[in-house]
Amino acid sequence: MSLPPLPNGNNGRNGLGGMGGVFDLSTLRQPAVTIDPEDLGYIVTQENLISELLPASNDAVAIILCWSPRSAQAQSLLPMMRQFNRDDQTPEGDPTWIFGSVNVDAEPAVAKALQVQSVPLAIAIIQEQLVPLFESVPPADQVRAVINKVIELAAQKGVGVAPTDPESASPSEPSLEPEEEIALAALENGDLVAAKAAYESWINRSPGTNLAQLGLIQVELMIRTEGLDLVAVVQAADENPTQIDLQLQAADCEIAEGDFDAASNRLLTLLLGITGDDQKMVRDRLLMFFSMIDPTDPRLPKARQKLASTLF
Repeated sequence: MSLPPLPNGNNGRNGLGGMGGVFDLSTLRQPAVTIDPEDLGYIVTQENLISELLPASNDAVAIILCWSPRSAQAQSLLPMMRQFNRDDQTPEGDPTWIFGSVNVDAEPAVAKALQVQSVPLAIAIIQEQLVPLFESVPPADQVRAVINKVIELAAQKGVGVAPTDPESASPSEPSLEPEEEIALAALENGDLVAAKAAYESWINRSPGTNLAQLGLIQVELMIRTEGLDLVAVVQAADENPTQIDLQLQAADCEIAEGDFDAASNRLLTLLLGITGDDQKMVRDRLLMFFSMIDPTDPRLPKARQKLASTLF
């Protein structure tokens, strides 16, 4: 099933693997805010998953959000997706798709059956088949686009009503900017240079567009790391801690693999021993890394504080 790309943790339009606020279940520790029970939608349990939800997916798409009371980020998606569910109604006022939620702490058997490794995790069920959607906290417009695409593809299989159907009240999928379409097509063809040029053109036409700036940062990272051997580069950098170019290259490889802590700590350590233009170059690279992860990621303020302490 072909879906629009999403950030952080998938093949994303806005992120790299392992980024964007994905929490490993074994590392969750902090209590989260109280949620509105109405936002939970259809509460999935071990009993009703088999007896009710799977059979219902033959008539309507079911989209499940796996969450934990210990993850505020996972909980932040509940009201968003629940509202989209309320927005999507038939002319008779019935929902066009089923929104369900799984508290993975309360339903470990369901989490195991759905192969949940981290939260948040969104999964569609179409004709009793599971389709993973995203394991991150994407912007609302991208969640909307994914839901629309899932419903559209399910309708092609005879399940539910596509959002593009005149009888559906679901908002249409956001259109892409012309330069974005060019960039994404270039990326699909492996043409990183063309993708970079498209994002640069988008920025020139519309300065300050975050999506264009982030796309350019990621494509430039892909260009810098193309063909590199991560293990070899990191090993060489560790053996030569004062070689700035090598440290930058290793940090690029680490952030491309989704290891924000390793990449940021490497550059923060490097900053301690350099000044002038070298310091500015490393600082700018570090700030690029900061822009690539979810602003609500708890690692970000800690890294920013370390950077401020190092520079001042």
